[in-house]
Amino acid sequence: MSGGLSICGGDMSEAFRFLDSLSANNNRQWFQQHKDDYEAVMRHWLVQLQRLIDAMSEWETRLSGLTAKQCAYRIYRDTRFSPDKTPYKVYLSASFSPRGRMAHAPGYYLQLDSRPGELGLYGGVWCPESAVLAKLRRAVVDNIEEWEELLSEPQLAAGYPGWCGATLKTVPKGWPRNHPQAEYLRLKDFGKFMPLQRETFADPDWPLHVAGMFRPLKPLVDFLQYSIDEDV
Repeated sequence: MSGGLSICGGDMSEAFRFLDSLSANNNRQWFQQHKDDYEAVMRHWLVQLQRLIDAMSEWETRLSGLTAKQCAYRIYRDTRFSPDKTPYKVYLSASFSPRGRMAHAPGYYLQLDSRPGELGLYGGVWCPESAVLAKLRRAVVDNIEEWEELLSEPQLAAGYPGWCGATLKTVPKGWPRNHPQAEYLRLKDFGKFMPLQRETFADPDWPLHVAGMFRPLKPLVDFLQYSIDEDV
């Protein structure tokens, strides 16, 4: 039977303990035996996510009115087309865009993960459709000075170095192989990642701190969004 977690304050330590145990026992029998613990973790997670959304809405007004339930992802894995048949994710995650957890829209993403190197913050656009990706590549090339200026902003450059996501081996068809913006043309995802440690989430006020960590991503997210929305 479940141990009956008692969670108070904003500290996510109990959530990490649950995820660690789930990682070691990723099967339906164990999960059902600990369903009460999972539900307690999720209630706490949603409360803290709402605090985060409210704090982010102070500078990202497009998130105003969003609820935590609109942004949080399920813990259940879709195993139909995956060789990995473990039934549950070993992390909690949420995506923040004007349309909630719409993965292919520019926005912000948080992953509370039991695995080293996977815990952190992400901002940008993930797996855009081919037409959208082509539009973003063209926007970068046509607005390269604005693009490089926003990428060189000190807080963004220091906190979110490099690119996170898939890249092509060569520039896409239709562009010169030696194009001066080849680095950006090869991107299949336009996203930045900041790895974090569990200690960040031991602070009861972590939603306020994480909202501040997300803020340097806003110019990037804005550029991607208005480039997608711009009429051709």
